[in-house]
Amino acid sequence: MAAHTASPLAPDWLQVPEDGNALDPVIFSSGVSRHDDGQLAVQGIPASQLAADYGTPLLVVDEDDFRARARSFRDAFDAAFEDLCGGVDVYYAGKSFLVTPVARWIAEEGLCLDTASGGELAVALRAGVDPARIGLHGNNKSDGELRRALEVGVGRIVVDSLDELTRLAELAQEAGLTAPVMLRLTPGVHAHTHEFIATAHEDQKFGLSMADSSFTEGQDPDLSADAQRMDGPIPGKSPAAQAVAQALAAPSIELRGLHCHIGSQIFEADGFALAAERLLTFLAAIRQDHGVELEELDLGGGHGIAYTSADEPRAPEQIATALAAVVRAVCERLQMRCPRISIEPGRAISGPAGLSLYTVGVRKTVAVDHADGTFPRRYVAVDGGMSDNPRPVLYDADYTAVLASRTTEATPVLSRVVGKHCESGDIVVRDAYLPEDLQRGDLLAVPATGAYCHALSSNYNLLTRPAVVAVKDGVSRLIIRRETEDDLFARETE
Repeated sequence: MAAHTASPLAPDWLQVPEDGNALDPVIFSSGVSRHDDGQLAVQGIPASQLAADYGTPLLVVDEDDFRARARSFRDAFDAAFEDLCGGVDVYYAGKSFLVTPVARWIAEEGLCLDTASGGELAVALRAGVDPARIGLHGNNKSDGELRRALEVGVGRIVVDSLDELTRLAELAQEAGLTAPVMLRLTPGVHAHTHEFIATAHEDQKFGLSMADSSFTEGQDPDLSADAQRMDGPIPGKSPAAQAVAQALAAPSIELRGLHCHIGSQIFEADGFALAAERLLTFLAAIRQDHGVELEELDLGGGHGIAYTSADEPRAPEQIATALAAVVRAVCERLQMRCPRISIEPGRAISGPAGLSLYTVGVRKTVAVDHADGTFPRRYVAVDGGMSDNPRPVLYDADYTAVLASRTTEATPVLSRVVGKHCESGDIVVRDAYLPEDLQRGDLLAVPATGAYCHALSSNYNLLTRPAVVAVKDGVSRLIIRRETEDDLFARETE
C-alpha cells in the first residue's frame, strides 16, 4: 500500500500503516493470520465463518495462545527463581477473564487461581480447581465469602485491612479452623499507569499501609482508643506492622506471608523492583521484631500488553530475570533466606489471546477544527460498544482495529470506531487508520480484548451480551452463549 499523509488529528504515536492489511504479531494472538482469501482467520477459521456461526459482536479466544502464555509465565519464573526458592507459584488473576472452561485451562497448565469475589471462587470450584491452589482476594469480603473460603479450604486468603483480619480470626475460631493468610501491603510505589488502576499508593482503598501513622491532625479526640483502632492504625505504628503482630498473636490465623500489587498495564520494571525491595526489607524487620521468617511473598501482577503499536510489552523471561536479580540482591544484602515467590498475571495471559469481531453499520465523516485548519474524521459505528468493552470510557484505553472480512488497497483514513449506545463517550477505538472503502456489513477485528471486556460487560441500553467462542487446534466451540431477550427479563418479578 502506498504511503499516505498522516492526519493532524491523529495522536503522535499513530502512524499511517504501510500495509493496512498487515496484522501486528505483537498485538494479535499467535493463531491469527490472513486466510488465503484475504480474510482475517483464527487458527485458519475465517472471520466470516465465525460471524456466520456465532453472530456479532463476538469475543473469540485463541485457547492455544492462552495456554501458551500461561505456560510461558510458569516456565520463565520457575527457571529464574529455581536456585533462589525452588520456583514460583503463578496465580492467574481470574478477574481479567474467568469462566468455567478458562479455570480448567489454568489448572491443566499447572497454574494456581486468584479469585476476587465469592462468584469467582464459585467458578473456580465448579471447574474442579483444587481449593488448595485457589486464593481469595478483595478489599471488602463478606462474612459469607470468608466462611466459604474457610470451609472449602482455599490455599490463601489475602487480607486487606485490620478490620478483615479481626473478623477472619473470629470466623475461623468459630469454625474450629485455621485461616491461611497473606497480608496485602501498600508499599507506596507509584506505578506508571492510569490513576484508576494504580493500586500501591497511599490514598486508595487497597491494602495495609507500610507508612507509620500518627493521625494527630483531624483525628476525633472524643473517640476512644479502641474505636480509633478499629479501622485504623495505632498512632506511630504502621497498619502493616500492626497487622503482622495481630496475625501472629491470633491462634486461628496462620500468617503465610506478604502480598502487594502496584497496579495494572505496567511496562517499566522499576516499580516492581522497588516493591520487591520494600517488602523483602519488611520481611527482614518481621524476623528481627518477632523472630519469625514468613514463608511467602506475592509480588502481584499488572504486566502490560500491547493494545496498539505504541505499546512495548516485556516477555515473561525478561520480567522474571529482572525480578529474580532484585530479589537475589536484596536477600543477600539482608542475609535472609528467599521466601517462596508468587506472581499474579491476568491480562498478560488472557488479553492478547482474545479479539472482538464487529459488523460495520453507519459511517459518516465530520469536520474537526484544528490549529492548522479543518480536517476530516470518519466515524465507523459497529454493533457493539461500551457494553462489551467499557475500558475506553473507563480508563481512556486505546485499541486498534483492522478490516477482517477482506483485504483492500484503498487509502487509509483516520477513523474512530464507535458503538451503538446513547453515549458520546461510547468509543471502541479512538484512533485508527481504516480503509476508505469500508462498507456496511464489513467485519472489523479489535485485538487484545481477552482481558476485562467480558468481565466488565453489561446490558446497557438493554443490549444482550456477546457470545464467547474458544478456538483450539483449528476448531471453534461456544463456551458462553449469546444472551437473549428472555435473559434480559429473567430477573424481573412482574
